Parts: sequence; structure tokens; C-alpha cells
Amino acid sequence: MMKIRRLSYFDYSKIKQLISYLSVDGNDRIAKSLIKEPIDLVNGIVPLCFKFRPESYIYIENDEILGLITISYTPGNAYKINITRLIFKENRYEIGKQLVEFVINKLEKKGALSFNVTVDESHDELLNLFINGCGFRQCSSEILWKIENIQLYDSKVSWRYALNSDSKLISTLYNDEIISMYKSALSRHPKEFCTPFFEGLSEYYKIRYLLMSGNSVLGYFSITTSDNLNYILDITPDSAYEIDYGDIVNLMLKEISNKKHKFFPFIKQKNYIKNHEKFGQYLDSKNYTPIQKSFILVRDYFKPEASPVSDWKVFMLGENQISRG
Repeated sequence: MMKIRRLSYFDYSKIKQLISYLSVDGNDRIAKSLIKEPIDLVNGIVPLCFKFRPESYIYIENDEILGLITISYTPGNAYKINITRLIFKENRYEIGKQLVEFVINKLEKKGALSFNVTVDESHDELLNLFINGCGFRQCSSEILWKIENIQLYDSKVSWRYALNSDSKLISTLYNDEIISMYKSALSRHPKEFCTPFFEGLSEYYKIRYLLMSGNSVLGYFSITTSDNLNYILDITPDSAYEIDYGDIVNLMLKEISNKKHKFFPFIKQKNYIKNHEKFGQYLDSKNYTPIQKSFILVRDYFKPEASPVSDWKVFMLGENQISRG
């Protein structure tokens, strides 16, 4: 007999068996998430709009855990759900589909409006499962570039830290820069640019900035880390202005270096915003290395009919990805 239920602290030993083929780091990350079980109990009973922690569900058959799915709530917009981890036992590929459909059905009843997942381009089986098996549609893509040979310099860039009161301004700028065909799926609510009320309980830490020229805002950028070692740099400039990408990147690297002696910076190229090709040309000219291209898949109120899939291979989602930030 099978059932799907919320993961609990007492499942720890069985989860270790399920993920025994992962690296030690993978085991540690899941173990650390279980340590916060008392907080997760609170998170589990509050309404959807107040969710502040990821949640995991497990697939059990004959008292054995055969699969796990983790979802996270978008800060400032808990009605936008992100699927961040999906694991299931070898040759039990149908379990993945059941876990995805379970969380979608459960959270839609609570008011969830959209479900997003980011998939590495090399995972054809994963794309097949979400698109053909679970009714997701491919929206756009992002490329993560690794920054090496860091050389900092002095530059006269006018900037300031973004405040919660700037959230509406940032949201307007960000959404205006999204290419029209992607706006319905990827537009962001102003509250998504605010500091979360439970920031200390978040799985990552983000600092937001505004690029200024007098009183005019020329762009928005952010630095995100989940481990104080790997940092993701994200830039959304106003395409109406000529922006020196190098000065902004230099500024963000200096911000990190002021706090950390050793760190690994990555920069995100969002292929759904204006001037993304120009930005990609800049990154290539600096000899940065593209290390990961990921597709953004969405399932929302535009629901295409899913076609049947007979063969899927086993995959694991989330363990080899750096936080999107």
C-alpha cells in the first residue's frame, strides 16, 4: 500500500537510505533541513500566505520511502510555488509524477496560482516528465556564468541599498524589462522585492541594490548566497540607458570581498529580459565560463493538456544546482 505524506524528523534514517547514492554534502544538506523540524511544524499549520519555509513530502510503499519532493514558497508571494528537489528510487519513475501531481493538487486547493521548476538543459528525461507528464510548459531559460580571475578596480558608480519602500519601483522596472511574451509567467509582485519578515529562517540571504544617476534609477541588481561561499550576481538594468556592465559587476564583487576573503562568484544571464543578448556578449568578452543553462518550466492557469508518457528515466532534481537567488 502506498501513501504520500509530509516528511518528519523521524524519517531521517530512511531518507539516508534513499539518498545513499548521493555525496556526503548532499546528505548534510538534507540533514540540516530536518534539524529545523519544530519550525517546520509551525510552517505546516499556517495559511498559505504566511508560509516561510520549504516543505518536503515523501512517497511511502510497504513502510519504505521511495521518493521525496521539496517545494519552496516565493518570498513575498507564497502563491507562487517552486519545486526545488525531486528524488525517487531507481526504476520507479512513475513515483516522480505522482509526487508532482500530489503537491500541485494539494496547494491549488489552498490557493496556489502557479508552479515553477528550473531544469538543467542536459536533463531530457526531467523535461519530458514535467512537460509531457505533468502539464508544465517551457517558458524561457537562464545561463549561469562562473567569474574567474577577479580583478577589482576603483570606479565611480552611484548606487544605494534598496529599501522595502522601493519595492513597487523595482517591480515596475523589473517587469518592464521582461520580454512581452514572458510577462504573464515571469512578472513579479512588489512584495517579492521586500526583505522577508522571517529572513533569518530563509535558506538564502540576499542584498538588493539600486543603480542611480541623481534621482533617477538606472537599474536593479542583487547578490544572493545560501552558504556564504557561492554568490550569485543578478543584474536588471533599465534598457533605456547605456549601462557599463563591468562597473556594476566590479561593484558587486567589491561588496562581497569586503566581507569574505574567499568566495566563488557566479553571474546570471536571464534570457527573458531585454538586452540579454548584449549582456551575454559582455560576459563572453570577459572570458567568463558558462557552466549551466537551465530551462524555466511553468504550470499556471494556462493549462495545456498533458500527453501520455510511457517511458521515463530516473533523475534527481536540485542537488547539483546553485540557488537561483
